[in-house]
Amino acid sequence: MGRMTSQEPQSFGRADADGTVHVRTSDGERTVGQVPDATPEEAMAFYTRRYAALETQVQLLADRIRSGRISPDEARKSIKTEREAILTANAVGDLEGLAARLDALTPLLEEQAQARKQAKAEQNEQTKQAKEEMVGQAEKIAAGNDWRGGVNKFRDLLEKWKALPRIDKATDDELWHRFSSARTTYTRRRKAQFAQQAEDREGARKTKEAIIAEAETLADSTEWGDTARSFRDLMQRWKAAGPAPREVDDKLWAKFRGLQDQFFDARNASMAEQDEQFRGNQAAKEELLDKAEAEVLPVKDLERSKAAYRRFLDAWAELGKVPRDAIKPLDNRVRALEKGIKEAEDEQWRRTDPEARERAEGTASMLNAQIAKLEKDLASYESRGDDKRAKEARASIETYRSWVDQAEKAAAEFSG
Repeated sequence: MGRMTSQEPQSFGRADADGTVHVRTSDGERTVGQVPDATPEEAMAFYTRRYAALETQVQLLADRIRSGRISPDEARKSIKTEREAILTANAVGDLEGLAARLDALTPLLEEQAQARKQAKAEQNEQTKQAKEEMVGQAEKIAAGNDWRGGVNKFRDLLEKWKALPRIDKATDDELWHRFSSARTTYTRRRKAQFAQQAEDREGARKTKEAIIAEAETLADSTEWGDTARSFRDLMQRWKAAGPAPREVDDKLWAKFRGLQDQFFDARNASMAEQDEQFRGNQAAKEELLDKAEAEVLPVKDLERSKAAYRRFLDAWAELGKVPRDAIKPLDNRVRALEKGIKEAEDEQWRRTDPEARERAEGTASMLNAQIAKLEKDLASYESRGDDKRAKEARASIETYRSWVDQAEKAAAEFSG
């Protein structure tokens, strides 16, 4: 390292009377130039100003290095260039000391180089992790079925990829290969999917056109029941066909729906007209039901109610159809009459069932026999003075007598 000094620049040189100026270094004295028609002091000042300019350049370079505005490699090149220029400069001053100031920056450059190396390693690791994560996302998208959103997701990932710095070539190339392969796989699958969809939609278009052709043959039919069922079948086939191409699907549906409406509107109009014709039958049946309900329900005399119900059925059969909205309410009232008769018949049978009466009478007889035995035992216990057993026997007799009462009541009910 060169010497450092605080001496004034002019102390490192001399000027001749003719304006020739010399600088002194550790290698000796050398001439740096001449200022004609100038005093030695003026000539010396000219070359010390050059030295001052060199000092300024060194200071600026040192400031840039310390602030980290230039890289260590760029700083080394600048120092080398500046050092060579100083040592050969036509200037007067401590040239070797000025060069030494540049040499003193070497340890700082080593620290900065190490710090940059560490920072670059950390950045590479972060970049690697970011790219590995993006590759994972890309491969997940490629394996999925998000055919519309996946395109935008790949576009976003690619923009982010481009914004990241490169890492070592082998790792970067391997990650890019995986990312690119995932994007290619997704693109191929997507194209195949849309091609299949297009084929399916075209098939659906043909199917729906065929359904419309069938519907056209049914739209004017007056076979209301059979044709309604046929239209329901056509609707099921329509739903199963799936969507046709977007540009025609709505038009096809509008046409099919129009044919359906044409038929069902005609059917509804016919049914409405028919219902008006049946209103008279409805009124007659309602009047007949009013009379039957008064005669049949509640069932007090079963044979009398059954006779009234039979007369009602005969008269009911002679009346014609009623409007559709009246069918269910009228049927419910008829079923209520039938139910009343049936419940009355079941109750009479229950009360007159000979087997049930025989079982009830047998139960009562058996219980009375048991009571007789208990009374005999009670007398024996009392004669022996066995109060405990006598008390138990009396309790049992009371229980059995309550059971006998129940059995006799049941037998009486079955006697009608």
